[in-house]
Amino acid sequence: MRHLTAADLQAFEKIYRLNLVNGLPGFKPANLVGTAAPDGATNLAVFSSALHLGSDPALLGIVTRPTTVPRHTYANLKANGCYTLNHVPVALAAQAHYTSANFPDTVSEFDECGFTAAFRDGFPAPYVAESPLSIGLRLLEEHPISNGTVLLVGTVEHVYMHEEALREDGTLDLAALGTACISGLDGYHAVQPPVRFGYARPGQFPKAL
Repeated sequence: MRHLTAADLQAFEKIYRLNLVNGLPGFKPANLVGTAAPDGATNLAVFSSALHLGSDPALLGIVTRPTTVPRHTYANLKANGCYTLNHVPVALAAQAHYTSANFPDTVSEFDECGFTAAFRDGFPAPYVAESPLSIGLRLLEEHPISNGTVLLVGTVEHVYMHEEALREDGTLDLAALGTACISGLDGYHAVQPPVRFGYARPGQFPKAL
């Protein structure tokens, strides 16, 4: 088994290190973050950093890149306090990845990348109409991280999903939705039906459901 130290990682060429370290966590969720500027201009960006932070209340987090250069998603989110997370369908992975291009703030990634902005139930941030599962969040708090990135914590205010996604026990059938996941910086993967296990208890080895 190959062993890499922190010094090894630091010594790698920049792009090689980016590719390697971004792949270390394994598969990550693929989400499009939708925001709107104060003048109504819409923005869309692909994120692979969404994480669950709590269920009561329902809290989700995303991590933004350093704000040493203009970040349209971050600026919009701070301006109106709301944003959406939208699962990426595998069939639209190329369009989702295209949102990572450095478009000027006068260009909407919704229009440029072939997505439809949908405003629902008075919420001030746009959802992706093509997404099978979309979440409306309101910014609760932010936590600067030592490398310049920022953890944004949002409260879940709205969830829209295809009916077949929700199982009787409250779990989500992401494979049925055709939701993609991401490896590294640029790998998009289809999700296979999972092997599920019951609640783990000491002395009782888990059995597949």
